[in-house]
Amino acid sequence: MKKLFVAALAAALAGITTAGADNYPTRSITIIVPFSAGGPTDALARVLGERMRQTLGQPIVVENVTGAGGTIGVGRAVSAAPDGYTLSIGHLGTHVINGAIYPLSFDLVKDFEPVAMVASNPMMIVTKNAIPTKNLKELIAWIKANDGKATAGTAGVGSGSHFSGVYLGQLIGAKFQFVPYRGTGPALLDLVAGQIDLIVDQASNSLAQVKAGKIRPYAITSEKRLAAAPEIPTVDEAGLPGFYVELWSGVWAPKGTPKEIIGKLNAAVADALADPAVRKRLEEAGLDIPQRDKQTPEALGAHQQAEVKKWWPMIKAAQIKAE
Repeated sequence: MKKLFVAALAAALAGITTAGADNYPTRSITIIVPFSAGGPTDALARVLGERMRQTLGQPIVVENVTGAGGTIGVGRAVSAAPDGYTLSIGHLGTHVINGAIYPLSFDLVKDFEPVAMVASNPMMIVTKNAIPTKNLKELIAWIKANDGKATAGTAGVGSGSHFSGVYLGQLIGAKFQFVPYRGTGPALLDLVAGQIDLIVDQASNSLAQVKAGKIRPYAITSEKRLAAAPEIPTVDEAGLPGFYVELWSGVWAPKGTPKEIIGKLNAAVADALADPAVRKRLEEAGLDIPQRDKQTPEALGAHQQAEVKKWWPMIKAAQIKAE
C-alpha cells in the first residue's frame, strides 16, 4: 500500500512538473550577470534578453550581482529554484577557471544545466595612450623593464582579464601588479583615464574605445584577425606566437530544471542568435556566433568539461588563488 502511495505521489508530481513546463513561462525571467553593468557580459545579456523576450513572450530582467571574480553572482544563480525563471550567464572565467581558484560550495559542471553557447571572442592586449610603446615587442620590453610595477586591470581573481594577464606574464617572464575591479567595464574606464597601464581585455569590451582612439591596441589573442578590426595584428604576427585565449560565453540554468524548459530556453537563444539585427550588433562588437549545432545544451556541456580539463592543470600549476 505504501509503495502504491509513493508511486502515485511521484506520478502526480511529475504531472505538475510537466504542466509547469508546458505553460512556461508565465512571468518574467531573470538573467544573473556576475559582473557590473556596462561590461561585455552585461552587454551580451541585454542584447540576448531583448530578443529572447519576443520568443518567450515574457520580460527578461538582467540582474548584476558582482564580486569575487563572478563567483557571487554564479552562486546566486546556482541556488535559485530550478524552474527556468533564473538563469546564469557567464564565460570561461566564471564557469570553468573559478572552479580551480576559489573554494566553491557548488560544482560548476554538476550543479548547472547547460542551456546554450552564445558567443566567443578573443582577448585584446590594450594600454593607456601614455605608454611609450608602438608595437607588442616594444610593449613586452617595457613590461620587463617595469617588472612587478606595470599595473594591469582585471575583473577580479579568476576573471578572463586576470588569468589572461597571468598567462601573458608567464610567457614573457614578467609579473604585473594586478588591480581588481567589479568588472572590466569600470577597469576600462580607468584605463581610458590613465589610472592603470594595461588590460588583457575581451575584444568586444575594448573595441569601441580603441576605435575612438582612447586606448592603444597591440594584438588579438587568436590565430586570425578580427573582422570588426582587421587592422589589429594577431599575437603570432605581433611577435608573441601561441598566446591564444578565447573567452566563450554561455547560458546555464540551475540543476534539475526540466528538459522541456531547457528546450524552450535554448530555442529562444537560437532565435536571438539567428536574428540579423542581433548578429550585426554582436559581430560589430567583435563577437563570433557559434554555428547552430554548437548552440545546443549538449555542445555547451561537452565544451565546458573539455575546458576544465585544459585549463585547471595550468591554473593550478601557476598557483593562482583567491586573494
